[in-house]
Amino acid sequence: MKIAKIGNVIEFRNGLTGVVEKVNENSVIVDVTIMDNYRDLELDSLTVVNHKNYTVIKDSIH
Repeated sequence: MKIAKIGNVIEFRNGLTGVVEKVNENSVIVDVTIMDNYRDLELDSLTVVNHKNYTVIKDSIH
């Protein structure tokens, strides 16, 4: 299991993607506003995802 870092793009919950804003001990806080259909999905802009429930799809540019 690869733990995400701040700035990584992750995929979770059946295709949702977001940018990691904060890394916690058991989870990450993710900004999902990067998705084109963000407004259509009626999601909050930030969500919490457990480390077991995502994959890193793009490394941080930092």
